[in-house]
Amino acid sequence: MPRDAGTRRAYRARRAVSTFSRRSLLVGAAAALIAPRYASAERPITFGLTPVFLDSDVQLLARLEEYLRRFFNRPVQLVKRRTYQEITALLVSNQLDAAWICGFPYVQFADQLSLVAVPLYRSEPFYQSYLIAHRDHPATRDEDLRGSIHAFSDPDSNSGFLVTRHWLAVQGESPQTFFRKSFFTYGHRNVVRAVSSGLAHSGSVDGYIWDVLAEIEPRLVADTRVVHRSEKLGFPPIACARSAAQSPITQNLQRALIAMPNDPLGRSVLSELRLDGFVQPNPAWFAGIADKYRFVRSVT
Repeated sequence: MPRDAGTRRAYRARRAVSTFSRRSLLVGAAAALIAPRYASAERPITFGLTPVFLDSDVQLLARLEEYLRRFFNRPVQLVKRRTYQEITALLVSNQLDAAWICGFPYVQFADQLSLVAVPLYRSEPFYQSYLIAHRDHPATRDEDLRGSIHAFSDPDSNSGFLVTRHWLAVQGESPQTFFRKSFFTYGHRNVVRAVSSGLAHSGSVDGYIWDVLAEIEPRLVADTRVVHRSEKLGFPPIACARSAAQSPITQNLQRALIAMPNDPLGRSVLSELRLDGFVQPNPAWFAGIADKYRFVRSVT
């Protein structure tokens, strides 16, 4: 220990700085270890929604977000895009934890996606595609829509495009040869609007969406009617990237969805959606969609 006062003060200052530096280094190292875990735990769970969802009700979306947030006890972000393609691209690239997609994107990317849960509609994991027409159109069967102006939902929609495209392909037809004109509205509700307003004479629409709209917005569908109903096909599922199928987030999300009927808020959301609940998925439910996709690809 230095004996003179000046040297002693300099020594104590250097020692204090050294001690402070060691402590700072230790605190910094601890923070570096802790911070990533904290950030990861607080990262919002991202859940994608496509136009298959009845997404015009802001309060419904808020309740769905709240239910998932309460179940996970962490932030949840609902991600909406205009097209199915945008949501599917985010999903397969692991930019979304999960998404409510359509059966058509699922079968197109079956090697990159895994099913998380499938809704029950009227006690079944199935739904139908409807061919609708304006109420004043004379059509009584699907063949009578030849030469009409037709509204499709989305090129990656099963009920809003693939089912009709397959029906036409079986007859050796295409939208270009069968309809006078066709266009995409990018939303099942928009298909109904197009036909109702006379912008289109006919349309391909999700039967579940049309049925629910007939109940909750009867004026919207009042000027449309169903000309043809398809066979039952796998209901639009919840899916995730295949690489995330066994992740804690995916497993907990499946539990959250299946548990909805047991929770007051979950029951409220299901009631708004007119769904009975969610069940563990069975890929075989989407075999019919896959068959249609393969056939259309083989002739185009």
